[in-house]
Amino acid sequence: MERGNHTVTQFMLLGFTTDPVMQLILFVVFLGVYSVTLLGNTTLILLICTDSRLHTPMYFFIGNLSFLDLWYSSVYTPKILMTCISEDKSISFAGCLAQFFFSAGLGYSECYLLATMAYDRYVAISNPLLYAQAMSRSSCICLVIFSYTGGFVNAIILTSNTFTLDFCGDNVIDDFFCDVPPLVKLACDVKESYQAVLYFLLASNVITPTVLILASYVFIIAAISRIRSTQGRLKAFSTCSSHLISVTLYYGSVLYIYSRPSSSYSLERDKMISTFYTVLFPMLNPMIYSLRNKDVKESLKKLLKLFQLTV
Repeated sequence: MERGNHTVTQFMLLGFTTDPVMQLILFVVFLGVYSVTLLGNTTLILLICTDSRLHTPMYFFIGNLSFLDLWYSSVYTPKILMTCISEDKSISFAGCLAQFFFSAGLGYSECYLLATMAYDRYVAISNPLLYAQAMSRSSCICLVIFSYTGGFVNAIILTSNTFTLDFCGDNVIDDFFCDVPPLVKLACDVKESYQAVLYFLLASNVITPTVLILASYVFIIAAISRIRSTQGRLKAFSTCSSHLISVTLYYGSVLYIYSRPSSSYSLERDKMISTFYTVLFPMLNPMIYSLRNKDVKESLKKLLKLFQLTV
C-alpha cells in the first residue's frame, strides 16, 4: 500500500479469532445478544409510548436512551456477524468511515444523554415543586436535540481529522470495527494537532459530562440527606440507582479505552473491553431500567395480558 490515505480502498477487520469453530460459537453468541438487544430496547420504547403512566420526563429520556442503543448496537453487530461466517473480512474505505462516524456520533450522544438524565434526577429530587416547570415537554425535547446535535457535530470533527491521516504499510485492523486506536496504529505519522483534537473531544464529550453527572449526584446526595424518613430516602435513591449503574458501566469502559495515550494501547485487551460498551451495554440497559422499576414491570404485565387476549 502506498503512503497516503487516498490509495486506501479497503481495510481488513481481523475480528476476534481466525479459528473456524470459535468463529461459529461467537456468531451464535453475538446473534443471541443482538436479538435480546433489539427485543429489549424495542419493548421498552413500546411500553413508554403506549402507557400514559410512563409519559414523564424520566421515561422520555429512558426511551431515547433505548433508541440510541438500538442504533448503536446495529452499527457494530451486523458486521461482526458477517466477519464470523464469511471468509471476506474486508470493509471498504467508505464503509469504515461511515461506521466510524455513526459510532462516534451515537456514542457521544449517549454521553450527553446520560448527563441530561442525571440533571433530570437532580431537579426531581432537589426541587420537586418546580420539577414540572423545569422539565417541561419542550425543555425535554430541547435537551434531547442538544444531545444528538452535540454528539454528531463532534463526530464530524473526529471523523474528518481521522480519515485525513496518512495510512501506510499494512491495512489490517486488529479489531472488530473501525475505531480510533487501531486506525492510529495504521497511521504513518500522528501529528500533535491530531492528538490535541482527541484530547479536546475527550474533554468535551466524556470528561465534561462526567463532571456534570458527579456534580448532579453531589447535590442529589445532599438533598436526600435532608429527607427525614428512611423510606423517603430509600425511595429517592431508588429512582437514581438504575442511572448510576448505567453511567458506571458505560463511562468506566469508555474512559479506560480513550483516556490513555496512544503509546499505551493494547489492541487485544482493548478489543475485549470495547465489546462491552458497543455490544453488551445496549443489551443490559433495558434490563437495568426495567428489572428494578415497578412501573415498567406493571406496564409489561399489562402489555403481555393484552397480547394473550388478542391471540
